[in-house]
Amino acid sequence: MNFQQLKIVRETVRRSFNLTDVSAALFTSQSGVSKHIKLLEEELGVELFVRRGKRLIGLTEPGKEVVAIVERMLADANSIQAIGDEFAARDVGRLTIATTHTQARYALPSVVAAFKREFAKVDLVLHETSPSEIVAMLREGHADIGIATEALAGVEDFAVFPWYTWHHAVVVPRTHPLARAREASRNQESRNQESRNQDSRNRESRNRKKARKLTLADIASQPLITYRDGFTGRASIDRAFAAAGLAPNVVMAALDADVIKTYVETGLGIGIIASMAFVAARDTELTLLDANDLFDRNTTVIAVPRGRFLRRYAFRFIALCAPDVSEAVVRERVG
Repeated sequence: MNFQQLKIVRETVRRSFNLTDVSAALFTSQSGVSKHIKLLEEELGVELFVRRGKRLIGLTEPGKEVVAIVERMLADANSIQAIGDEFAARDVGRLTIATTHTQARYALPSVVAAFKREFAKVDLVLHETSPSEIVAMLREGHADIGIATEALAGVEDFAVFPWYTWHHAVVVPRTHPLARAREASRNQESRNQESRNQDSRNRESRNRKKARKLTLADIASQPLITYRDGFTGRASIDRAFAAAGLAPNVVMAALDADVIKTYVETGLGIGIIASMAFVAARDTELTLLDANDLFDRNTTVIAVPRGRFLRRYAFRFIALCAPDVSEAVVRERVG
């Protein structure tokens, strides 16, 4: 038994038993892959894979148990190598963060800047991708830390730590009727406050009106631009409309807030974005409408695969994101 055989077993499962893909991923020949599998099965005295002719189509019961152990063995081997690297160069190395565009663009800049001030010699890589791809990168060892709102919290073999909570908001062009209604409400509130300050009770009762709040029906009545399924809390948006019995007119779905805002500016529709993605100094052609009462609160989380060895600077990166998550807590949860 050797590590090459173990890697082939793991990769065969990951590549849906396609030995052509396995050989390409491991830079070896398909015949070599088949030979290694056969030799390992002969050594163990059991068949690991279910076969149909010469094709592999699944795992046998012994194969399922072996694969679970193989995953742990290879993860431990990677950790041993990482320990050696850690003591050879504590503040030199590479840290790969897999995250979404929204987190990379709006939540992480200050964290990255602080991290680089402390660890100038660490090569920090931000890989922007979808939540499902973040899961795959963490599982396959291509990323050290994953940060996203979707997909990570439900993965059993990840240690997950909450970072921050946020709400969706609505963005509209400055001249949009919803923006004007909001401004009118603000002006009315200002007049009401002046009445209160003057203690003119009769006048106040005539003028006092509650600021008209944005409703889901308001949003559903407009062409809507928002996130694609699986990105930045789209599921909570859909749940809110479904619970209200409304069917929004989604005319465009995008991967990130910058694209959504761009097309709102063109007049294609109104947008729903993560509220932290609105920057007043930059988004001068847009108005942000509060929608905290309309959609569920979302939580962005930090995920690390259990059993993964983390270098000192990885713990520090997590602490810069979430100061309440100590190194001791991370070590205990990751194992």
